[in-house]
Amino acid sequence: YLEHEGFRVTEADTGTAALALVRENPPDLIILDLMLPGVDGFSITRSLRSADESAYLSVDQQIPIIILTARTSELDRIAGFELGADDYVVKPFSPRELVARVKAVLRRSASGAPDADEKPITLADFFIDPRSRDVKVRNKPIVLTAKEFDLLAFLARHPHQVFTRMQLLDQVWGFEFYGDESTVTVHMRRLREKIEPNPGEPTYIQTVWGVGYKFEGG
Repeated sequence: YLEHEGFRVTEADTGTAALALVRENPPDLIILDLMLPGVDGFSITRSLRSADESAYLSVDQQIPIIILTARTSELDRIAGFELGADDYVVKPFSPRELVARVKAVLRRSASGAPDADEKPITLADFFIDPRSRDVKVRNKPIVLTAKEFDLLAFLARHPHQVFTRMQLLDQVWGFEFYGDESTVTVHMRRLREKIEPNPGEPTYIQTVWGVGYKFEGG
């Protein structure tokens, strides 16, 4: 189905082979089964999203990942998003739906590319450069996944404005998301863990109870 739509597809049938393949020829997107022999899908996602492992693998930490699995529990979905997956598809699935999701993820990744004249965002403790996708908090470089960066940049462009989870799905994910609003909660938690002095009592990204989230630059 993917090849029929013009995609070039490379396959690996074990986790070890998958990591070697990604290292040798980084793809534009990864469709990843969780139940792989050798190294499972969660471990692969963790490796690809880890700054240390990414340096070892010499791959772009921001490569979109769609998890494709028979594991249907909410805990598994949340675990996948917490590790940095961009989407989560449960078997059995429609091949046409999977192709649509691949196109949607690639489209929103491409739409995240900044205009040439887009200027860095400087707010108190933050320096956010949409062109290089560099982030510094209190002059300390912060490594973010693609979607974490998009979420932070969107909120920083609209300081003090409150957004619901559904609004963030629409504005940051940029299409009719097939999952649920919990993915916003998971990404917000991961983002806070990376940028907040005390994630348990956030200073920069604040929760407005019963409504959503807003960004305060510090």
